[in-house]
Amino acid sequence: MESSFHKDHTLIIDELETSIKFHNLNFILSFLPKRSYLVGGYIRDIILGREPEKVDVDIVVPLNAIEIGKKIADNIGSKFIILDEKREVVRIIFNHIYIDIANQASSTIEGDLCSRDFSINSIAFLFDKKCLFDPLNGLEDLEISLLRTHSENNLINDPLRILRCFRFVSELNFKIDLKLVDFIKKNKGKLYLVAKERINYEILKIVNGKNAFEAVGLLKNFKIFGSDNFYKNSFFLDLKKINYAELNQEEKEKFLPSFFIAQILDVELLEKLKFSKAEIAKTKLLRKWHFLLETKNIAQLTELDRFTLHKELEMFLPSFIFYLPQNLRLDWLHRWRDNDDKLFHPSNLLNGDVIKKNLKIKDGPILGELLQYLSKELAYKRLNNFDEAIYKAKRWIEQNAPKCD
Repeated sequence: MESSFHKDHTLIIDELETSIKFHNLNFILSFLPKRSYLVGGYIRDIILGREPEKVDVDIVVPLNAIEIGKKIADNIGSKFIILDEKREVVRIIFNHIYIDIANQASSTIEGDLCSRDFSINSIAFLFDKKCLFDPLNGLEDLEISLLRTHSENNLINDPLRILRCFRFVSELNFKIDLKLVDFIKKNKGKLYLVAKERINYEILKIVNGKNAFEAVGLLKNFKIFGSDNFYKNSFFLDLKKINYAELNQEEKEKFLPSFFIAQILDVELLEKLKFSKAEIAKTKLLRKWHFLLETKNIAQLTELDRFTLHKELEMFLPSFIFYLPQNLRLDWLHRWRDNDDKLFHPSNLLNGDVIKKNLKIKDGPILGELLQYLSKELAYKRLNNFDEAIYKAKRWIEQNAPKCD
């Protein structure tokens, strides 16, 4: 798809109609009444030449959205959900496509478009006339990559839209209009009126975007989630001084989101915003080892400390790499990338069942301690084969198992 913005409406309309046919959406047009129109992100992404993983289609009808949506869903055998019965907003889920149909809220199409979040989402395609309607100059804002709202009330009515600004910075590399910046700074507290799950969803979108670094930097600069003192904690790094190129592309996609989440939210906020237990556990471990290394030089760590660090951070060490001294990062990454490095990927020559069978030991704390000891010996290359492992296990049990009189 052509990504240049200097194209006339005819070309955009051709691309829209081609996309509609490609996604087999043209069959729904016969069910739509006159004065229905397409609006929002679907049009925006076509113009930008983007092909998002999930196709979201927003359609506005003059009246009877529930009735129309039900008729479409019945005819194509798709899932039908009423999102808002009072305002008549419904969703049809057809394969990987989400089609939202809503009643026009204002007396005119222009009134409806003026109440949408940003100008870039306020471009409509009128099905009847096969033309674009752009009362807020959204096409021009797309051309200059600018995020602008028609009315601040549009954001106050749903404060989550404040956070959505940063999602568009992250996903589309847009700039935020200076008036909008001032508004965000003054009204960021209203975000806490929004359902926590919705905030959680937007944050995950932000940290996974191609320009997450820029968006997360703005979230910190605008202090969206913290007071003036919040980010003075040594755990929060200067994101502009980090060389992200130390990670390869796969590592960036997999591990930077957790790093960024930990850079804007502490454990208390993660819990309050209902993040997953796994994400909270990661952040706790990142903070634990950062603060330990604040007080202890890595060279001063005991063998057990260093072994424990790698055991606890093994699955997401690249998320921690930027807390290390610069001279260690590439070496640690190189060793972590080697799955056979037994310090960076602790493993064992013996499993619990083999030990229990050969050494007549039962389940319990002693077995767990023995397995950790053997794994540590392997990590530091003091163990080479099965026989050595059995021998060392016997010696360890003699020295550490509780004695009975």
